Amino acid sequence: MELIKGAPVSAKIKEEVGAMLEKINGPAPKLAIVRVGENPDDMSYERGAVKKMGAFGLRSQCYTFPADITDEDFKKKFTAINADTDVSGILLLRPLPKQICEKDIEAMIDPKKDLDGISPVNIAKVFSGDPTGFAPCTPEAVIEVLKAYNIPMEGKRAVIVGRSMVVGRPLSMLLLKENATVTICHTRTKALPGTCQQAEILVAAAGKAKMLDASYVGENTTVIDVGINVDENGKLCGDVAADTLEEKSGKLTPVPGGVGAVTTAVLAKHLVQAALRK
Repeated sequence: MELIKGAPVSAKIKEEVGAMLEKINGPAPKLAIVRVGENPDDMSYERGAVKKMGAFGLRSQCYTFPADITDEDFKKKFTAINADTDVSGILLLRPLPKQICEKDIEAMIDPKKDLDGISPVNIAKVFSGDPTGFAPCTPEAVIEVLKAYNIPMEGKRAVIVGRSMVVGRPLSMLLLKENATVTICHTRTKALPGTCQQAEILVAAAGKAKMLDASYVGENTTVIDVGINVDENGKLCGDVAADTLEEKSGKLTPVPGGVGAVTTAVLAKHLVQAALRK
């Protein structure tokens, strides 16, 4: 398997962001990162996003709230962030604690500042093919990787393992937009390995460590591993058992160093697009 890494794709997006920034008069666009509680995964993503914004010449501010904040108090705080004219885009780290109604927050967020596609307005735009809606950053990062490595999507058989609204479903719409033929699979799909073997582009987004091994992958397949898990040795790993694919022909995104490296670059790109649209 040939590894296709995220760093060159991120660098390419950085050039695009730099060109867009030249069109902005005044201070650099500002990202508001909203986190409730001390979830280690959220904190790790927050650190990565802050670092990426700085590297891209953008501003960011973290808004952190205690895990036991009430639904009413959080909505008041979120409303203020939403209305802040200095904030061009918002990243809300989810899931939120159970006492906060996440659906209400998704409906509250300004679609023009919703950089990760959680607003019902943006979701509708993505599913209808409207390019003015922000898609979730990870699915768009998958498309960016495929384009950067000149991997054709038109007419290709794409299989996605995972049907979440975070990755699987919106990614299916983005792939359809590129004229791929898309199949979405999940834990109840019968004969899953056989279906996956037919894929020319296989996206692993099940959220289960090393779920897909060589028996799921055909020859000359491009495998995009979206999963971020911790294995039995405490090391980061994807949804693909990468060590079983060494004898396969094709391409594979590594974990870490693959799609994740591109996701925060897409977030930065969305931030500048949101600022330009103001």
